[in-house]
Amino acid sequence: MTEHQKETAFLRHCILYDDGAERHRLEERIMRGQRDERCLRRAMWLMVLLVALAVAGLGYGMVLEESVLDNTSPLILTIICAVGVGSLFCLLVFVGIGIAYRNNLDQRRQECRQLVTRLLESRLGQPVATPLRDLRVGNANDEPVQVVTEGNGSLGTAESIVRG
Repeated sequence: MTEHQKETAFLRHCILYDDGAERHRLEERIMRGQRDERCLRRAMWLMVLLVALAVAGLGYGMVLEESVLDNTSPLILTIICAVGVGSLFCLLVFVGIGIAYRNNLDQRRQECRQLVTRLLESRLGQPVATPLRDLRVGNANDEPVQVVTEGNGSLGTAESIVRG
């Protein structure tokens, strides 16, 4: 499962906590987008297979057969070339459609994020944002300086080299 699919599954799980009509509509649109993307991916694999078979057929005819142009009817070569070129053209069109489907699914994911944010704010209230302060510990002798960042009541440390 790719990161994109994992994030989409997580967002779909998060929106299950809302029972509004918007959630049902959004979930249906995400499912439709994922189904269309899977179908398109299968069609792309079929086109890749047809292109590979056409190239293999032409390669076999040109390399292994001594007199392929003399003994083979031009109709067979024309059919093999047409299948190969047609499949390659379809593959390129499918890639373009796949990009459009991915952009559409990315928009649905953004809508999911907005819905989850609204859901969290309605249940938990507005988040408390505390500005981060930078407390530097160390001496001025070109040694690594330990940076302690303070925010939301917790302390964390990070190493950084500060010359100076």
